[in-house]
Amino acid sequence: QVQLEDSGGGLVQAGGSLRLSCAPSGRSVSTLTMGWFRQAPGKEREFLASFSRNGVNTTYANSVRGRFTISIDSAKNTAYLQMNSLNPEDTAVYICAASRLAYARQPRLYEYWGQGTQVTISS
Repeated sequence: QVQLEDSGGGLVQAGGSLRLSCAPSGRSVSTLTMGWFRQAPGKEREFLASFSRNGVNTTYANSVRGRFTISIDSAKNTAYLQMNSLNPEDTAVYICAASRLAYARQPRLYEYWGQGTQVTISS
């Protein structure tokens, strides 16, 4: 069983940056496709980015492409989401997810989920 611990959220001003972390226990991060999602109050869970388990493919939602970067550090067994140029519309709970599939974008394809970390952007 894989458990995900995501962290790194907080309160920042518009234009600022944050880096989120996600550490899977019980399995190497390089054997998983890692994804990041977010959910704002009253809205559906939104896909943000994924890093395929073979390390070949990274995929981004249009809303974050060019501002967010997903990466993994196998030595630290951790996945990251670097977020730059944040704006108030990015305020949400950010959630890490992992899949044993080679590629996954839809939430239903992810078997493992973190508890989420709150990101709040002030104007």
